[in-house]
Amino acid sequence: MKIPFLSLKATNQIYEKQISEIVVQTINSGWYILGERLQSFESAFAQYCGVKHCIGVANGLDALVLLLKASDFPANSEVIVPANSFIATILAVSNANLSPILVEPFLDNYLIDYQAIEKAITPKTKAILVTHLYGKCCDMGKINTIVQKYQLKVFEDAAQAHGATYMGMKAGNLSDGAGFSFYPSKNLGAMGDAGAITTNDDALAERIKALRNYGSQQKYVFDYQGFNSRLDDIQAAILSIKLPHLDTENQYRRSIAKRYLSEINNPKITLPPTDSVDEDSWHLFVVRVSERDSFRAFLNEKGIGTDIHYPVPPHQQLAYKEFSHLSLPITEKIHREIVSLPLNTALTDEEVAYIIDSINKY
Repeated sequence: MKIPFLSLKATNQIYEKQISEIVVQTINSGWYILGERLQSFESAFAQYCGVKHCIGVANGLDALVLLLKASDFPANSEVIVPANSFIATILAVSNANLSPILVEPFLDNYLIDYQAIEKAITPKTKAILVTHLYGKCCDMGKINTIVQKYQLKVFEDAAQAHGATYMGMKAGNLSDGAGFSFYPSKNLGAMGDAGAITTNDDALAERIKALRNYGSQQKYVFDYQGFNSRLDDIQAAILSIKLPHLDTENQYRRSIAKRYLSEINNPKITLPPTDSVDEDSWHLFVVRVSERDSFRAFLNEKGIGTDIHYPVPPHQQLAYKEFSHLSLPITEKIHREIVSLPLNTALTDEEVAYIIDSINKY
């Protein structure tokens, strides 16, 4: 049996006819940027997340940069970020001319350690940017308590958390604002780069709308030094086709995750936590294995594809050599041991059973 880690062709196949039709309709409309298709998706995604505003932008990184730029923090202000996040979270802080402060995660769930956040706060700290990594929401109750105590802003990197919930509220509605990516491999994926920002802050939303469009709120009138970062109408139309099916697809992901959690029985494999199975969106199913290379080679021989999210932590990347002196043992252990197993809507029951059986034989 051959099971790829992910086949975008397979996961998109059920939408092929609808996507073809809506793309042709959008092309024939003659309006491709900041048009009705975008407005329709922004309205639908805002309603889905339970927020007042959704602003479509070019990609997930831009979403976070624009969120931070629109907040108008003084240059070089500090923003606390999880040390084990995808590098885009940290790049966003740097690209907004702010200083990222790396904080260790919890080992069991890979999410930022809220106990360590408070220790990292200084007079220069202006915000906390959390990542709902792998589709699991951070403990926003405890984090918001810290935010209120120190009068900070808090933002969500929700690039992997479409449809995830915390205490009944959707990711994207748990903070001052959130950045989403609709990269093709996401739970809600476009057919190219795409992103969005969600917020309940009216003034923040208006600034972001201007900033994404060169800083303009009125044609050829520029109030800010802005960016060119707009979600185009074709991608918005594709996302509008998929959005109504997101909860159903997430539920299927949860059913696979539940099987992995209950049926994988191998002491060499550390499974993710089971405390919020029905709230997580399960963008990725990540395990830890001390001998990762041999584990991946074993599964590869069985025809099972895997991936690593992510093999090198940000503070050990050449791009952030100024952080190379940092000692972040939990982050480093996570990045040494994590392996992502196949988990997507194209997997069959037979394939899931084969993956579980193969892992148990490792």
